[in-house]
Parts: sequence; C-alpha cells; structure tokens
Amino acid sequence: MGIVEAAHNVKILGSGDQTIVLAHGFGTDQSVWKHLVPHLVDDHRVILFDNIGAGTTNPDYFDFDRYATLEGYAYDVLALFEELQVQSCIYVGHSVSAIIGAIAAITRPDFFTKLIMISASPRYLNDVDYYGGFEQEDLDQLFEAMQSNYKAWCSGFAPLAVGGDMDSVAVQEFSRTLFNMRPDIALSVAQTIFQSDYRNLLCHVTVPCHIIQSMKDLAVPVVVSEYLHQNLGGHSIVEVMSTDGHLPQLSSPDVVVPVLLRHIRRDIAV
Repeated sequence: MGIVEAAHNVKILGSGDQTIVLAHGFGTDQSVWKHLVPHLVDDHRVILFDNIGAGTTNPDYFDFDRYATLEGYAYDVLALFEELQVQSCIYVGHSVSAIIGAIAAITRPDFFTKLIMISASPRYLNDVDYYGGFEQEDLDQLFEAMQSNYKAWCSGFAPLAVGGDMDSVAVQEFSRTLFNMRPDIALSVAQTIFQSDYRNLLCHVTVPCHIIQSMKDLAVPVVVSEYLHQNLGGHSIVEVMSTDGHLPQLSSPDVVVPVLLRHIRRDIAV
C-alpha cells in the first residue's frame, strides 16, 4: 500500500470496468457511505477514503497551512488517483468534497467521467445577489461555540445538521464521527469550509455535474443548487429530493440510494 493510500485509509471494494470514488464531507468519514456501497460493489470498482483531518486519520498528517484552502484536499485527491492508477471515475462528493472534486476536475478533467454533488455549496456566506444561508455573525458564533466546548457543540450541531431528534441512528452516527475529530482540527476545517468562496471557479468546471440536494438543509439552502446549475461551465442537472438534512445518504437512504444509483448509471441527456 502506498503512502498516500495508507494515510487516507483507502479501501477498494468490488470490481468492474467503471470506478466510483466516494468522498465524504465535514465531520464524517467513509462510513457515511455504508448504505450506498452494497448497491455498487457487484458492478463497479469502489474507492473509499478518508479526508486528512477526519477522526479516523492520523492528526499528525494534518498540515494547517496546506488545508487552509480546499485546494490542499483537491491535491490529495489527485495524488490518490495517481497512486491508485485511476484512469477515469465517477466521483461522488458530499458537501465540501463536492467542491473539492470540482477543483480537482478543473486541473485534471480527464480523471472525471462526471461529478455527483450532494449537498454542495460554493459559498456559505450571504452576499449581494447571493443567498448562501449564513451571515458572518452566525459563523462567528458557531466557531466560538466549537472553541469553548467542542463536545457540547457536537451534541447540539449533529441533530441540526442531520435533521432529526437526538435519538435517531443517523444523528448518533454523525455525532460519533464529528466527536472523533481533534477539536483544533475540526475548528480549522470548519473555518476553511464556511469562509470559502469558490463561485468564480464554477465556470471552469467542464465535466458533467449531477447536483443532488435535500429540500430542507441547515447548511445549504435549496436555491444554492440552482446557482450551481446556472454557473457551472459544463452540462449539469439538479434533483431536489423530499429529504430533510445535510447528510441525506445517512439519514434517508431509502430515498437517496435509488436517486444516487440513477445518477451514477444515467448520463445527462444533451
């Protein structure tokens, strides 16, 4: 196993001509895909990995300067593809990893057959003529809460993000993976994500993009999916699901898995 592969806890499952890469978002790890993976392994080669900074990775590998922008993560994805000799793939990115995939696809579009973006946002802050869902004051309060008592913040944030009561399995699962992160790393990653603005890069993304979004999502208002659709440089399609929450593949797999399988199997009609 290569160095990059080992650092990211890479797992390769199944077999097939088509490679599917599953990339998780903030506060989770590759286990967030547990409901989807069984439906893919019979026909596809599936690559799972953890972003550096996830609770399952070695915190010593987290370079605060490298990961102060999403480009650091995009370079990791490209390095993984090189090491694993991925020629082309369908890349399924959740939340921040959807944008990480888009950045990587600008550099090496040949690696990507298409991007499937779940709960993606190019900017979380509201701006003139743009609704991202957050004001700076909201974010400052969020960062302050993370700093003052990380465990208490995790317990409060998880049900809001997942959309459900604290007793639900999905909320418990997200709480667990969120709490697994080292608090200073979690704060740094959250600041990088929530303060980011990649709207100007969207026009350079030329690979086909399938944008999948919950009707109700604390982190990403539904209008953001339409913004992506209008501003991406290549062909794109939007599907808004009747789900609630930012991690629908974990909280509503019965709805989300069939949607994801359809977008994996079918290309955008041009």
